[in-house]
Amino acid sequence: MNNIIKKPILTEKATLDSELNNRFAFVVDRNANKLEIKKEIERIYGVSVDSVRTMRYGGGKAKRKYTSKGIAEARIPLWKKAIVTVAEGETIDLYENI
Repeated sequence: MNNIIKKPILTEKATLDSELNNRFAFVVDRNANKLEIKKEIERIYGVSVDSVRTMRYGGGKAKRKYTSKGIAEARIPLWKKAIVTVAEGETIDLYENI
């Protein structure tokens, strides 16, 4: 499976969580499981991963927009987020390629 890790999540909440609790958030492939995510993070960043938590977002009830041409409905796209806890004393530098 290629491209399991799509991109890191760089929000204020995720940054604070990485500074205080050594946890990093990533957008991952919807079909990836926790073991695949763990192996990919360890391979890309060279750190040891303690735990992985995953959440699925989107795809629920369609949103309705009332436009001049009528009612338009659109589903929210499906995506998956993984929060990775790294071993004590290790860190991931997400800003190195900017």
